Amino acid sequence: MSGLERREAEARRLLLAGPRPPVPADLAARAAGQGRRLLRGRRFVRGAAWLLLVAAVVALCALTAVAGSSPGAAPPPPGW
Repeated sequence: MSGLERREAEARRLLLAGPRPPVPADLAARAAGQGRRLLRGRRFVRGAAWLLLVAAVVALCALTAVAGSSPGAAPPPPGW
């Protein structure tokens, strides 16, 4: 018997030999609530990241539009 098999057998014996610990009645409801909070937080962060990206693209477009129409800009070369 290898060391891994021995450890698995010992863990199995410990789990089956002793009394099972009591589980709170509302454990599933608390776990589901925590999962919902985690998902809501991730959704908020993802939405904020998209909003920031869109704002950056709009700002870049506005900057290029203003910079392209500045009076000090050189005219395009002939033939363009």
